[in-house]
Amino acid sequence: MEGLKREFNTMTLVLIPVAIAINIAVGQLALLIKVPLYLDSIGTILVGVLAGPWAGALTGFLSNVIWTLTGWYTPAIAFAGVAAIIGALAGVFGRGGWPNMWWKAILAGLITGLVAAVLSAPIASYVFGGVMGSGTDAIVAMARSVGLDSLGANIAQGAFSDPMDKMATYLIVFLVLRALPQRFLARFSNLKPRAS
Repeated sequence: MEGLKREFNTMTLVLIPVAIAINIAVGQLALLIKVPLYLDSIGTILVGVLAGPWAGALTGFLSNVIWTLTGWYTPAIAFAGVAAIIGALAGVFGRGGWPNMWWKAILAGLITGLVAAVLSAPIASYVFGGVMGSGTDAIVAMARSVGLDSLGANIAQGAFSDPMDKMATYLIVFLVLRALPQRFLARFSNLKPRAS
């Protein structure tokens, strides 16, 4: 219980709604311009890295639920569990200090992206028939054109898009962490301090 109290301090409770707004705004922009990336986990990963796995998981889950309830992207709720796992992984990587070094941030993104791809592909394939209305649909169509079934095409798309997306997201979080003052970062208990 003490660990949860540390994760959900006042700063975290203030940061979570801001992070949710970032996720939805940037994710919606990525949908509108049809890039083959999602960019809807920046806030989730930032909260996870700073506050911990439970706070990151809650941020990811709520982001997808709220995104659906607003009517902007109704499929998002189906991936709320995946978003929660992305946030939890960010908390684990934050405890290890990975987001403090650019190459470890990229590696954390690669690992997170592969996990997200494996978890998301069956949802995209079986719940939505592989068509999500995003920039990744072109990759699914290309994979289908070479003979892959819906699940195989979504796995192929995820194996490409998810790692690229999460590596970009972790690099963005790395840059945000570098820009934030140490005094602000010290208010969160999860992130292992960067070496001077």
